[in-house]
Amino acid sequence: MKPALIVHGGAWFLPQRKREAALRGVRLAAEAGWAVLRGGGSAIDAVEAAVRAMEDDPTFDAGRGSYLNLEGEVEMDAILMDGRTLDLGAVAAIRRVRHPVTVARLVMERSPHAFFVGEGATAFAAAMGIPLCDPADLLGRTGDEFPDDERWLPPEWVAAQAARAADTVGAVALDAAGHLAVATSTGGMPHKAPGRVGDSPLVGSGAYADDRLGAASATGWGERLMRVVISKTACDWLGRGLSAQEAAEAAIALLHERVRGYGGLIVIDREGRIGAAHNTPHMARAWVTPGGEIAATIGGG
Repeated sequence: MKPALIVHGGAWFLPQRKREAALRGVRLAAEAGWAVLRGGGSAIDAVEAAVRAMEDDPTFDAGRGSYLNLEGEVEMDAILMDGRTLDLGAVAAIRRVRHPVTVARLVMERSPHAFFVGEGATAFAAAMGIPLCDPADLLGRTGDEFPDDERWLPPEWVAAQAARAADTVGAVALDAAGHLAVATSTGGMPHKAPGRVGDSPLVGSGAYADDRLGAASATGWGERLMRVVISKTACDWLGRGLSAQEAAEAAIALLHERVRGYGGLIVIDREGRIGAAHNTPHMARAWVTPGGEIAATIGGG
């Protein structure tokens, strides 16, 4: 089996001043994940490496680039899922860790549970030896730049303040053994209420992986993405014979048709074919071409 990898850095509107950094960030993330796969590593190791790279990049709404909530604090969410076993680990509203995706992996591998939230998630991380950082290390962007960018948005998105959906990150990989994995991480939308959790850490919504079907990672307006269980929906369509690209496009079409939702999706099928779709102006993403090169785009104009 030939390995495959695709990553995303979020689906929304990318101001011109952010586009170069977003492209560079997803390229570096893809390179990190591809280095693992090229060396014979597992899909799980690859998606963790790719997402960690974006959690370290303040360009993205994950890890160091997370947004502040209404109380001026950073609360992050992440999930990692193994397509071979359907095992998963997730954390929500976790604080004071640099790499929520790594904590999610520890939940999967070293806990009898699948999902920790809030103070329990942070306590679990500390118990596993994860250093707790100063909240200031997570930067905590305010999101005050968003109002200037709302001119492109449909009225229902502005009314629901979904313009504050931000640049969640994710990665999907297939390794040489034919196993799939997915990881998604986010700092949530700017100015969110404390304790708010979107789609990102929810199995089937923010991410899903099954060796028998495929794998997908979602980004966008979480309150709408979770209503159509978008990542599992895309994987189910792979199982019905749609290509990776067709499944991604169909899932985004369903998102808008059924719940007037906006976002993006990356997909890999069990043969390593990739797909990506979004109904926002941009979605930063990078992937490995059949020739082993890294390609990247933000989509849109």
